[in-house]
Order: sequence, then structure tokens, then C-alpha cells
Amino acid sequence: MIEARKLTKTYGAHTAVDGLDLNIERGTICAFLGPNGAGKSTAVKMLTGLLTPTSGSATVAGIAASPCTPALSRAVGVLPESLGLFDSLTVEEHLTLTGSVYGLTATETRERTDELLSALALDHGRQTFLDDCSYGMRKKTALAMALLPNPQVLFLDEPFEGLDPVVSRSIRDLLVQIAPRGVTIFLTSHILSIVEEIATHVMMIRAGKLVFDSRRDGLTQPLETIYFDLVEAPRAGNWSWLGSPQS
Repeated sequence: MIEARKLTKTYGAHTAVDGLDLNIERGTICAFLGPNGAGKSTAVKMLTGLLTPTSGSATVAGIAASPCTPALSRAVGVLPESLGLFDSLTVEEHLTLTGSVYGLTATETRERTDELLSALALDHGRQTFLDDCSYGMRKKTALAMALLPNPQVLFLDEPFEGLDPVVSRSIRDLLVQIAPRGVTIFLTSHILSIVEEIATHVMMIRAGKLVFDSRRDGLTQPLETIYFDLVEAPRAGNWSWLGSPQS
């Protein structure tokens, strides 16, 4: 469902993504992990057609990822880290606009909007302008927009970051429900405990290179241990000045 061969992106002398190979099956929840600056967002932008690779190729749902085409846009849903919302529109207006962009009928848009707002506990805020929404409501609105057209592949950039436990749980439950229906989910996250709970496939990237690729049932150690060993170890400090008696 997502395939990449030697996918590479360079900026002058800097290589952001270096020869990335992917083979992700339909209905997989794939976690793409790595520290800030490792190349995760660059890889997602190439897979969704927002960036042209320097070399290599990728297909998503059998469609070439570059250049971006209407067929690719219809096949994928994207939750960007920036969310890409309009403060002067309400939650419901965002979904109505999304439906019209993807050619859904008014009835289809209304029915899907009602279901998504209910599933994401946004019913009470459907007439709230985004300028007045909490961060959790904004993120759930962006996720609902990504889901509304019924994409084959869902790309989520840090979907759990900055959310309270209830909102985080509702999104986790939704992803676990839709993956067995054939929706392929490719997500980045720094919250390893959630990844270990829901991901069926785990990849790790460091300095643009893929350093780990395994199905979850193939993990022989806790995910945190593997991450610290292969990607980035915690930094220890002396902290001798912390907790010292005050004069």
C-alpha cells in the first residue's frame, strides 16, 4: 500500500532522507519514529506529493507519489503537524468545505460529518469558530477532515502531541477501529507508550537513514529500549546545582 525505493532528498550538501526503502501493507498502523531533524517530516512530504524527491521513487495506494496528482489527493488523508485550519470557520464549516473539495454530495458530507463529530466527541463544538477552540478540538477537527473523504491511506504527523488523555484515547481508539477495515495508517510520534500499544509495524530513522524495520510481533525488547539503543540515548546531566541548600 505504501512502497518506496531508495527515496532520497538532499538540500545542497545536506541529505535529509537517504535511500529510504518502505513496504507497508494494507491495513497496517505503521509508526515512523526518530528524533527531531531525523527526516520524518521530509519523508512524509515526499510520500504525500508535497516534496519532489532528489532521487528514488514511491507509490501510495498504487499511485506515484510524485508529482502530486488528483488521484493521489483522493487516495490519502493527511494530518499535518501545522493542522492547516482557518480561524474564521467553525468546526462544521471545515468539514463542509472538505466535502465539497472532494466532490461529496451534501447528504454524504452531512452524514459523515455527524458520524465523525460524534466519534471524536466534537458534537458540542460543531458551531465553534476555530479561533475559540482548544488545541485538542483543533487537532480532532483536522483529523476529521482527513478522514471525511474515506482515504485509503492516512498520514498523521504527531497525532497525539499536546493532547489530554481523553482526546488521545479517542483518537487511538478510532485508529485501531479503522485499520482492520483496510485503512493504512502511517504516523510519526514521540510518545513511545502509545506507539507500542497501537502500532502493528515500527520503523526508526536516524540522520535520514532507516535503522530499524519490524512488525510489532517481531519485537524482542521493549520499544523504548530499542529506540534508545538505535536512535537516540537519553542525555545524562550532573545537575549538582539542583536541590542545593539556599543560603
